Amino acid sequence: MTLPACPKCQSTYTYEDGSNFVCPECGNEWTAAAADAPEAAKVVRDAVGNVLQDGDSVTVIKDLKVKGSSSALKVGTKVKNIRLIDGDHDIDCKIDGFGAMQLKSEFVKKV
Repeated sequence: MTLPACPKCQSTYTYEDGSNFVCPECGNEWTAAAADAPEAAKVVRDAVGNVLQDGDSVTVIKDLKVKGSSSALKVGTKVKNIRLIDGDHDIDCKIDGFGAMQLKSEFVKKV
């Protein structure tokens, strides 16, 4: 029997511990049922609950300080053609006057 690779770090050094699988490299534990189930697609929502998709346009709903810049991103700034990514900041975009930037979806509203 071949054991599944770790779903978190893709390590092949997994082992069984009762009814669970364990990864010794990252410490992840999962069940056999979780190994067979496909991952659910992550749904990203804006501040009011609208579902966001790649290519959408959004508006900033709060003044945001920009790290490394003396100016802030003002309320009402429109951001076109967003791209959704994994992580704490789930929107990747380019903003005129600021350049490439990552935003949190809780601070934008879909246009």
